[in-house]
Amino acid sequence: PYRISFSCLPASWHFSLSPLVLPRLLLPSFRQLLLFGLLVGLLGLLYLLLVTGKGQDIWIRKDNYFHRHLARVTDVEATDTSNPNLNYGLVVDCGSSGSRVFVYCWPQHNGNPHDLLDIRQMRDQHRKPVVMKIKPGISELAKTPEKASDYIHPLLSFAAQHIPKHKHQETPLYILCTAGMRVLSDSQQEALLEDLRTDIPVHFNFLFSDSHVEVISGKQEGVYAWIGINFVLGRFNHVASERDAVVEVQVPGGDQQEALVRKRTAGVLDMGGVSTQIAYEVPKTVSFASPQQEEVAKNLLAEFNLGCDAHRTEHVYRVYVSTFLGFGGNAARQRYEEKLILVGLSRLLGLRVGQTAESPLLDPCLPTDLQDEVGPATQKLHLRGTGDFDHCRQLLQPFLNRTNETHSSLNGIYQPPIDYPNSQFYGFSEFYYCTEDVLRMGGDFNSSKYSIAAKGYCATQWKSLKERFDSGLYASHADVHRLKYQCFKSAWMYEVFHSGFSFPIDYKNLRTALLVYDKEVQWTLGAILYRTRFLPLRDIQQETLKGVHAHWHRSFSFVNNHYLFLACFLVVFLSILLYLLRLRRIHSCTTQRCTPSTVEWLEEDTPAESTQGSELQ
Repeated sequence: PYRISFSCLPASWHFSLSPLVLPRLLLPSFRQLLLFGLLVGLLGLLYLLLVTGKGQDIWIRKDNYFHRHLARVTDVEATDTSNPNLNYGLVVDCGSSGSRVFVYCWPQHNGNPHDLLDIRQMRDQHRKPVVMKIKPGISELAKTPEKASDYIHPLLSFAAQHIPKHKHQETPLYILCTAGMRVLSDSQQEALLEDLRTDIPVHFNFLFSDSHVEVISGKQEGVYAWIGINFVLGRFNHVASERDAVVEVQVPGGDQQEALVRKRTAGVLDMGGVSTQIAYEVPKTVSFASPQQEEVAKNLLAEFNLGCDAHRTEHVYRVYVSTFLGFGGNAARQRYEEKLILVGLSRLLGLRVGQTAESPLLDPCLPTDLQDEVGPATQKLHLRGTGDFDHCRQLLQPFLNRTNETHSSLNGIYQPPIDYPNSQFYGFSEFYYCTEDVLRMGGDFNSSKYSIAAKGYCATQWKSLKERFDSGLYASHADVHRLKYQCFKSAWMYEVFHSGFSFPIDYKNLRTALLVYDKEVQWTLGAILYRTRFLPLRDIQQETLKGVHAHWHRSFSFVNNHYLFLACFLVVFLSILLYLLRLRRIHSCTTQRCTPSTVEWLEEDTPAESTQGSELQ
């Protein structure tokens, strides 16, 4: 008998066939075998395209999603300074009240020009971020600029202790000054910066040049903050999964006929004590109502490429950034109180209303029955809260300084249109404090629920609010100052968001937050990401072949099971096909050699040959 065996681990099969019982079905013609082989080949190709192709795509998406979440976990682990492939970078934030140094680290670039550096904040052996702050701000040295390098020395010494010494010469150092330095004259700024440029290279071996120290504008600071937040959110990784929202982008300077589809980035709203800032991507080209508006817009729109290759457009972004001084929570309250004093003195002169605690001026922006005093000692104005949220909102609207000009926001400043249904914003600082500290509604923002909660808080008696505070019902970092001005700030935040920036009342995609993935994201992260964007070119050039091999290995790691199965199947099929061809050849030889009486089953299938044989006899 003929024995057929085939196996595909972990199983194998064996069976035997005898030519005496082998039907003609197993001895097809060559044409039938060829057609059958083509059919199986097409089925295999279809399987390869539909199953492995789709599977690979799904696997890559799941793998990216997994690694994105894994990065959030490993990001809080202590940095392994013994790793020779780890690179480091320093950013010193010279602010108005003090200066801080942030130490960042990242592994060697993977060689894929589509990916950015995987920059993370360095953590010490106790898993705490490597950060140090000193006071006061560097602007306090305006009259003694020669002391600037001595002032910054403790920060750099602290950073040097955490970075391996043999890595110092390849560790870039950036010293970026913000608000405090902007108020100084150009000559004062230059004197401070020149001292840093001259003395730092003498005492430290970091990668440092004259361009690495500068005073950055509010626009730059806003762009860096936007970059940092979207980087942590994973919005610059353009391999989108089904759960990721996408947006169609007209790349600045590119072909306007072709649109790029990539992950939707998040906008940023940040309200501090003095100023309010908004930053978001403008995916489409915008039109302007007037040449004057176009000129203003040029100073508010930033176009930049985060990628390492200037010829690639996948990481080109157009971002709108605007900072509004005087529109922070505390500054707005100060402007409001100044207006109360003016109105009170002019309207109530002679009536003695507001001049004593017994006859206070009623303030709808304070909680019910709260007594407060505003103004200088010589012009004290006594207030008593009525807790009317809606009335407070109405009184605050003129402070927004809105105009009737198209596409304008606070102070009449130009604001590009926002595709509200396909957008997402994160609200930080006062946006979070207003919703969470007292109202306990931080997170996804719902305007109607927020309005109801704010109305209830404002209308509550001050005595009751104080009792709740003493009982620990509010956030741990909430204080009496927060309780007193929560009603005002709730109304101010509401008006800035809806009336100032024109977000719809039913807008559902604002998330107020203090942290992003449990981390405080500083603008310095965006700064180092942008300023080191060309570093991967070195790794790409050196690791091209290695990168190709690594890419092939990653792809094979997924599809090897599918290809192995398909290869095994084809080998088995070809083995059977060859065996059947061999049987056919044996059958032909047997037909020529054997007599009709020897193989009776052939007589039934070959009547013509049998007839021919009888005639010969």
